[in-house]
Amino acid sequence: MNKPQKYTSQKIVTTFILIALLLSALSITVSPALGDDDEKDFLIPGNGYTVDYYKVYGEPAIVASVTGDPELERGEVADLQVKLVNAGTIEGMKRLYANQALIPDSKEELIALAEMSEEKDCTTAKGIKANLISESDYIHVEPTTSLQTADELETGHAQALKFTIRIDDSTPAGDYELKLPVTYEYQSNVRTETSKVINLGLSDTAYTREYTTKNVTLPLHMSIKKEPKFEISKISGSLKQGSTSLINVTYTNQGETAAEDTQAKIVVMKPLGTSKSIVRLGMIGPGESQTASFEISADPEAVVKNYGIDSEIKYVDSDGKTKFSENMKVYMPIEQSESKISTTTIIVILLALIGIYQIIKVLRNRKKYSENESGDEND
Repeated sequence: MNKPQKYTSQKIVTTFILIALLLSALSITVSPALGDDDEKDFLIPGNGYTVDYYKVYGEPAIVASVTGDPELERGEVADLQVKLVNAGTIEGMKRLYANQALIPDSKEELIALAEMSEEKDCTTAKGIKANLISESDYIHVEPTTSLQTADELETGHAQALKFTIRIDDSTPAGDYELKLPVTYEYQSNVRTETSKVINLGLSDTAYTREYTTKNVTLPLHMSIKKEPKFEISKISGSLKQGSTSLINVTYTNQGETAAEDTQAKIVVMKPLGTSKSIVRLGMIGPGESQTASFEISADPEAVVKNYGIDSEIKYVDSDGKTKFSENMKVYMPIEQSESKISTTTIIVILLALIGIYQIIKVLRNRKKYSENESGDEND
C-alpha cells in the first residue's frame, strides 16, 4: 500500500525539478538578449528598493542682470550682455527616521552621511533655457538669439548670455523692462538603494535621484538715452521752372535734451541746385524750432512735380560728441513757369514784320511805276 504513495511523491519532485531546469534555461536565453544597458533603462528602483535618510531644504536661486552699459540709443542694434548667477543655498537638512534591517547602526550611519553628501547637489541648476521677451513695441529681440541654453550652473557661479536687440528710431527715452523666462531642473531628493536592488541587476548603482522642474521669470532693466530728435515741422516758399527762390525750412527738436552748434544741411540734385547747402542754426532746446533759408534754383526744363530733398542736422550732444540726425525729406513742388514771349519768338516776329514791310514796299513801288508809265503814254 505504501509503494503507490512513494511513487507519487517521487513524481511530484521530478516535475518540480524539470520546471526549475526549464526556467533556468529561459533565463539564460533571455538575459543576454536584454543586456545590462536595457536592464538599467527599464528597471528603475522604486521606493521599495530605496531608503531616504535625509531631507534637504534648499534649491537653486537664479538671478539675472545686464552687464556693461544698459543705456542704448534710438535706432541702435546692440548685443545685450546678460549674466545669470546662481545664488542658491542649503538652508538645512533633516535626518529622517529610516533604517535598513540587518545592518549595524554604525555602518548605517556612514551610509546615511554619504547620502547627505549627495544631497548637497540640490542647489545646482541643470538644463537651463532662457528666452528673452520684449513687451515694448519699440524694442525687438532678434529671433535667432532669443533662446539661450546652458548645461548646468552651480551655486556661486555665473553664466554669460548674449541677446541681440533692435531699437526703433521713434523709441521714447526712458526706462524699459525686458522679461527673461528661465526653465531649469534641480535635484530635489536623493534616496539610498538597499541590498534589494541586487535582485533587479542594478548592483552598481548607489542612489536614485529625484528632479524638479522650475520656471521663473526674471526682470531685466535697460534704458533709452535722452537725446535730441529732429523733424521738419514747416516748409514755406515756392519754386518755378527756370527760377531761383528762397525756401524756408523749420526744424523742431522733439527730443529730451538740447542740441548745440546745430547746422542744417540739404543735398540737392539736378534739375535743382543751390549755392549754399549748409545753414548754421545755433542751439535748439527741447521743443524749440529754428528756420533755415536755402536759395534753390530749378532748371527751365525741370519736370513739374513734387521733389524730395534730403536734409539732416549736425549737432553736438550733451556729452560733447558730434552727432547727426536721421535723414529727413524737404518736399518741394516745382510749378510751371508763366507763359512769356521768348527772345527767339520776338526775333521771328520782327523778321516777319520786316518781311511784310518789304513786300508792301515792293508792291507800292510797282504800283507807282505802273502809274508813271500810264501817264507817259497819255502824253
